Amino acid sequence: MARVTVEDCIDKVDNRFDLVLLASHRARQISQGEAITVDRDNDKNPVVALREIADESLSPGDLKEDLIHSLQKHVEVDEPEADLPELNEPVVAAAEAGVDQPEEDVSFDRMSEEDLLAGIEGLVPPEKSDDF
Repeated sequence: MARVTVEDCIDKVDNRFDLVLLASHRARQISQGEAITVDRDNDKNPVVALREIADESLSPGDLKEDLIHSLQKHVEVDEPEADLPELNEPVVAAAEAGVDQPEEDVSFDRMSEEDLLAGIEGLVPPEKSDDF
């Protein structure tokens, strides 16, 4: 394939916007050192990415999943909650009855003034730079 066009790839990826997203993501992967699946032929990374999509050497579905995974900042894992009925029953029963729990159940960690001063003294000020 001497020249790659959007028309060569549009039958693999239905939406042109999705095609641009997938090809740019793949070009970034190639620039970060991932192995290419077609001959480079002195082409730049975006052209190689489009050629890979057009030749179907990479699945657009896999590329899309990888793109989504790369954009996620926090992956939530569904874990079953531990069933602790002996701890939850008094709180639930008291809440249903409208009874306030005594405040003695709540405890806070206290730090002495000496510990606070020692921690502050241990801090190192940031270095000044001439960029400003």
